[in-house]
Amino acid sequence: TTTVMATRYQDELSRGINNGTAILSNIYHPIDRPQQYINSPNVLRVSESELSGVALTDTMSMLDDRFQLTLGVRRQDIESRNYSAAGAVSSKYKDNATTPLVGVVVKPWEDVSLYYNYVEGLSKGDIAPGTAANAGETFAPYESKQHEIGVKYEHGTFMTTLALFQIEKPSGEVAADNVFSVQAEQRNRGIELSMFGEVAPGTRLMGGVTLLDGELTDSATKANRGNKPVGVPDVQANLWAEWDTPWLEGFTLTGGAIYTDSQYVNQANTQELSSWTRFDAGARYATKIEGRPTTFRATVQNVFDREYWSGVASYGAFSPGYPRTLQLSATVDF
Repeated sequence: TTTVMATRYQDELSRGINNGTAILSNIYHPIDRPQQYINSPNVLRVSESELSGVALTDTMSMLDDRFQLTLGVRRQDIESRNYSAAGAVSSKYKDNATTPLVGVVVKPWEDVSLYYNYVEGLSKGDIAPGTAANAGETFAPYESKQHEIGVKYEHGTFMTTLALFQIEKPSGEVAADNVFSVQAEQRNRGIELSMFGEVAPGTRLMGGVTLLDGELTDSATKANRGNKPVGVPDVQANLWAEWDTPWLEGFTLTGGAIYTDSQYVNQANTQELSSWTRFDAGARYATKIEGRPTTFRATVQNVFDREYWSGVASYGAFSPGYPRTLQLSATVDF
């Protein structure tokens, strides 16, 4: 089987910064203060990127598909530009790379597959966070390398996968002078277990757990070498369930939980976000309206309205978790 794929992606980063009187508060015990009046900021273009690529892969099968070999090659082009406050191009990067892809699948038994894949990729460079002196600056593209080896078991509606992986890539960091630059290397190793299937008639479970071992293998700051990278938790897990109710055909109850372990917010590993668990619940109803398949969905995210930081958006920028939120949707097939 031969596959050809072409992609193109463009983005633009514009930023306007609000400045006001600092308020020392806490997400768990907020301080009530009168709302400040802050002038609307000037929203300036900071950087933009263009990514394009073409990939060619070919899969060869032998021994009644019990052995499959996939070989591929990908050509990627990346161009990024940084802009000054006056709107002029202050710096730009343009790079390209031709990278390989290798995949092997062996099926010793009908329900079991052993696999290995290796892929290299060219990614757009890191962007300096808003807290850095050079906020918004985009750095040169970099190449990442990923190895993955695993086993997959599939029988009927049940499937489970156990995988070991390693990802290596450059890593940016903020130096003592508060200037962000790409002067470190990061390696993430992990093991991931995932599963999906019907455990009883009308009852389905899906979920997984990932154990991560992230490490700054190199850094311009000697004390940071061997530390954990920013925003890489040791454990991530989720579990979801669906139950088709017997009293109303097409009506399904859903629910689940997401867990994320604590994660550091700086390379020195002196500050971290606490671990958190979120519970969601919902329902969906599948029917037909005038012969057209229609599905109604209702979901409550963060059922217990827990206050938490969900993760690190960038160095020094944290993302708050969703408060209790009701989502309603409907889809119609034509």
